Amino acid sequence: MAKIELKAPVVDEIKQYAADASSAVLVDYRGLTVEQDTVLRKKLREAGVVYKVYKNTMLHLAFSGTDFAQLDPNLEGPTAVAFGMEDATAPARIIKEFAKDTPAIEFKAAVVEGTYYDAAGVNAIADIPSREVLISKLLGSLQSPITNLARVLNQIAEKSDGAAAE
Repeated sequence: MAKIELKAPVVDEIKQYAADASSAVLVDYRGLTVEQDTVLRKKLREAGVVYKVYKNTMLHLAFSGTDFAQLDPNLEGPTAVAFGMEDATAPARIIKEFAKDTPAIEFKAAVVEGTYYDAAGVNAIADIPSREVLISKLLGSLQSPITNLARVLNQIAEKSDGAAAE
């Protein structure tokens, strides 16, 4: 069997992940122990992130013609890719949190919703809260003025009832 025929299933797998993903984060995983890698994979899997190690040539072939082709210059050395399926910022957020205790893992670059980010940009994206957290903060800030208005109206009604009783 020719080499290209052996590569086709792997390239197709990567293409499928890329088609379903809203982000892809490339990391250099040199220096990670098997135990650390297992912990990272578990955290990413729980967040709906696909984390895989592929040969750079396979990633290059699969990313060709997609938004993720912008990552080609970063496909050097040991490379792992984390695809954000549900939450575009989840891979960066989880890896950054993991890297606090395990400095062996480093960001290379990312494409988030079609936009390329270098390592510094990925670090900035990692600080963005998840969509659910942002929505809950928005709802909390909307609810606060309504609650205060209800309290004021209630106090006015109580004063009116007290004045009417006298």
